[in-house]
Amino acid sequence: MREAGKITAGAIEAVRDKIEPGVTLLQLDTIIRHYIEKHNATPTFLGYGGFPASACISINEQVIHGIPSDRALEDGDIVKIDVGACYKGYNGDMARTLFCGNVSDQAKKLAQVCKESFYKGMEKAVAGNRIGDISNAIYEHATQNGFSVVREYIGHGVGANLHEEPEIPNFGRAGRGPRLYPGMTLAIEPMINAGVRDVRVLKNKWTVVTADGMLSAHYENTVAVTDAQPEILTKI
Repeated sequence: MREAGKITAGAIEAVRDKIEPGVTLLQLDTIIRHYIEKHNATPTFLGYGGFPASACISINEQVIHGIPSDRALEDGDIVKIDVGACYKGYNGDMARTLFCGNVSDQAKKLAQVCKESFYKGMEKAVAGNRIGDISNAIYEHATQNGFSVVREYIGHGVGANLHEEPEIPNFGRAGRGPRLYPGMTLAIEPMINAGVRDVRVLKNKWTVVTADGMLSAHYENTVAVTDAQPEILTKI
């Protein structure tokens, strides 16, 4: 799991400095796929449920599951890149919100609060706590900062399969839900919106967008519950 996580993180780092006006989403996806395969892993997303690419790349009002295309990035875009890599039968899952050129102050705050919300949730990913402790911490931080939390899409367990139990909502009551035990590996992934929490799915049946067309941010890591503090596995 650590090796899978390291490869997943490396794939996102491989495109971080390529996020600039004129670069297409397909170019980014190609770089990600080549990086994963070069490191003796396979892109988890490619073909998963019929998904046609190695990464989900979602722009601006797109929340998740954006399909890479020949769309070129423009100055001011915020770019959500979600990647999975499978190494020796185990999966890493990770997402980041990146900036193309000069983005608005609102976009910067949204992305920062989304990242902070992840860490607020991760702090609760300790043995003996419950899933609801993670969920509530994420929700409280996001909403206290004036943003809304997507409810239709949530975090999850991850390991031999990309999506495993338990489900990890980004909202809920502390002290509720399955208990956490050492050895559990979780994909914790806040998805927060600048406007309303409501979303809809585009005609391609994949891409999720905000209902009001306002910006959305996404931040995710694969986290291991240990006997001590939680460990982020999706790091280089």
